Amino acid sequence: MSSFISGGGGRRRAVLAVPAALVVLVTALGASGCSSGSPAGKPARTAPSPASSAYRRWGLDAPLAAPPAPPARKLTDGMKPGDAPKVVRRVETADKVVFLTFDDGAEKDPEFVRMAEDLKLPFTMFLTDAIARTGRGYGYFEQLRDGGNTVQNHTLSHPDLRTLGPDAQRREICGQQDVLAERFGVRPWLFRPPYGDYDDATLAAAGGCGVKAVVLWEETMQINDMRYAQGGALRPGDIVLAHFRGPSELKGTTMTRMVSNMLRSVQRQGFTVARLEDYV
Repeated sequence: MSSFISGGGGRRRAVLAVPAALVVLVTALGASGCSSGSPAGKPARTAPSPASSAYRRWGLDAPLAAPPAPPARKLTDGMKPGDAPKVVRRVETADKVVFLTFDDGAEKDPEFVRMAEDLKLPFTMFLTDAIARTGRGYGYFEQLRDGGNTVQNHTLSHPDLRTLGPDAQRREICGQQDVLAERFGVRPWLFRPPYGDYDDATLAAAGGCGVKAVVLWEETMQINDMRYAQGGALRPGDIVLAHFRGPSELKGTTMTRMVSNMLRSVQRQGFTVARLEDYV
C-alpha cells in the first residue's frame, strides 16, 4: 500500500477512502450474521446455546417437542367440595401427549433435578411420607417443585388401602394431605392409591379430604422401555407410572438413564410430554 500512496494526492485520497468503506462493509456484514469465512449468502455458523444442546447431555436424539396449548376446561373444573373424586386412568384428548408420574420418593438423585431443569420436563410427583422424608427429605422434592411440577398424595405409609377400614383409610389419605400442605403450602387435589388398589371407602375418604381425582395409569416404566396396557404402544392421553428409584432397584441403572430411555420411547412413537394438572 505504501508504493500506491506515493503516487500523488488524488490517488492518496482514493486509497484512504477504502479503509473507511471496508469498516462500513464489515460492520454491515457483522450485523447481518455473515463472516468473511462463510459462503456467499449463507449465515455464519454459531455455537449452539447450552439450552439448545441440553437434550444430548441426557441421551436424547432431539429436544422434547413443546406440548400443545392445554384445554380451556380441565376434567375437575366445576367440582364442589365433598364431590366424589373422578377416577382417571387416561385423559380423553386428541393431543399426542402423555403424562409422566413418579411415585413414592425413595431415590433422591441430584442429577435428576438437573435433568428436569435442562429438559423443562413436566411430571407429577405422588409422594408417600414414610418414604419421601428419608435421606435428603422433602427438600429434594421442593427443588423439583420449584421447576414447575406439583407434589400430590400417595398416602402416609403406602398400605393396600382395601385391607383397611374407612377410618384408617381416611388417616392415611388426609394425614398425607396435611403433611404436604404444611410442607409445600398447597393442599394436593390428586391422589394415587398404592398399587392402584381402592374401594368405595377410599373414594369417600379421598373426596372428604379434598381430593378431586384418583389417578391411575396405563403404562409402567421398566428399565429400558414401558409395559403397555393395550396394543403395545402409547395412545393420546396415556398416563405413565414411574418411580423415584436408583441403581439398587434398577439393576445398576440410574434414574436419569431410566428416564432418558422412557423419553426416547415417547419420542419414537411421535408423542411429547404434557403437564397432567393442565388437563385434570
